[in-house]
Amino acid sequence: MTSQEKDKEHAMYIDRWLRLIAGAFVLLSLGLGYWVSPYFFLFTAFVGLNLLQSGFTDWCPMMFFLRKLGVPAQCSAKT
Repeated sequence: MTSQEKDKEHAMYIDRWLRLIAGAFVLLSLGLGYWVSPYFFLFTAFVGLNLLQSGFTDWCPMMFFLRKLGVPAQCSAKT
C-alpha cells in the first residue's frame, strides 16, 4: 500500500467532519450551560434537533459550510 493510498484511507470526509463538529458543539454547550448560564442548554437542544432532522432529510446547514470549504463529500469506491 502506497503512502497516497494510506492518506485516502484516513481522509476526513464531510460525514466525519459533521459528527466531529456536532459532538464538539454539544460538549461545549453542556460545559457553558453548567458553568456560565443554563440558557446554553438551548443550544445543546438545537444541535440535537438539527441532527435528528438531518437523519430524516439528509440535509444539515453545517454541510453547506463544509462543502463551501472544499471538504470532500465521500470516498471513492475501492477497487
